[in-house]
Amino acid sequence: MKVRETGITVGKLPIGMKNCITDVEGVMVGHVTLDYPLDAAGEEYACTGVTAILPHQGNVFKQKVTAASYVINGFGKTTGLVQINELGQIESPIMLTNTFAVPAVTQGTLEYMLAENPEIGETTGTINVIVGECNDSYLNSIRKFPVKPEHAIEAIRNASGGQVEEGAVGAGKGMICFGYKGGIGTSSRTTGEYTVGCLVLTNFGKKEEYQGFRFSEVEGLSETADGSIIMVLATDAPLSDRQLLRVAKRCGIGLGRTGSHFSHGSGDIVIAFSTAHKIDHFSEVSTEQRIQLREDHPQMNQLFTGAAEAAEEAILNSLSQAVTTKGRAGRVVNTITFTDGE
Repeated sequence: MKVRETGITVGKLPIGMKNCITDVEGVMVGHVTLDYPLDAAGEEYACTGVTAILPHQGNVFKQKVTAASYVINGFGKTTGLVQINELGQIESPIMLTNTFAVPAVTQGTLEYMLAENPEIGETTGTINVIVGECNDSYLNSIRKFPVKPEHAIEAIRNASGGQVEEGAVGAGKGMICFGYKGGIGTSSRTTGEYTVGCLVLTNFGKKEEYQGFRFSEVEGLSETADGSIIMVLATDAPLSDRQLLRVAKRCGIGLGRTGSHFSHGSGDIVIAFSTAHKIDHFSEVSTEQRIQLREDHPQMNQLFTGAAEAAEEAILNSLSQAVTTKGRAGRVVNTITFTDGE
């Protein structure tokens, strides 16, 4: 269950109807989860998956969205961030998976987008595919490459705008957070005029570092790697790419509130986009007009607050929604149960 169902309230702003990133109109999320032995003895195990976040329901290459990325700590192997930061746009689904699956997921996403857009690489330019990753090798036989390109295509096709499945699903199947079962979590906030939604892939922290709300005592892992987190932030507020970068930075506040100190070997990365503007790939005009929020308007501070609160609660939801999971070599990672909001 989500942490709010246990009586825990994070922050002051109201949540969206679903308390998910899909509260931002048009945003869709899809998963493919791999959970099966790779050999007869069960020593090798597929405990991994793919998660796709679609900025809107149309063709994202033909109608791009304003975007930014923010690297808190750069121990990560993502693709596509350089062009996001150069052009301030996203033109593909945002894909999440395990570290060694980045090439396969990139290929699958590329195949999907090429099928949807025959002109790519022919009568127009190429495409910038975005893939974020965390290392799930404690539970997943990452060296066996269980994720294939077709899993990326399936995750995109599975995407919907409904309630997002959380916990040990999709890219989160094999992830560990604060020594307990983590994975996919999501939350949202409304400011009165706008909505902010955050989806996270959590794979960071030792149990001794956790500083959040209390939970029932179960055995957790102390000796885990530094880990990583990918945070995807969506909003319908009319923001420029520079303003989105400012909002994206506030996700780090929510991450820090849970106990993370952005360790040496951690890839802590935010990918943010706004659905307020659709940028046509094909256009014969030389200029374009946009409406954007004034920098000094009180709504900007509300968006900052919403990003921090949604990121924090999304992380907690990745823990509360997960289930105890068995992976390779008989390894087991326990889930936790939050007890109250104290």
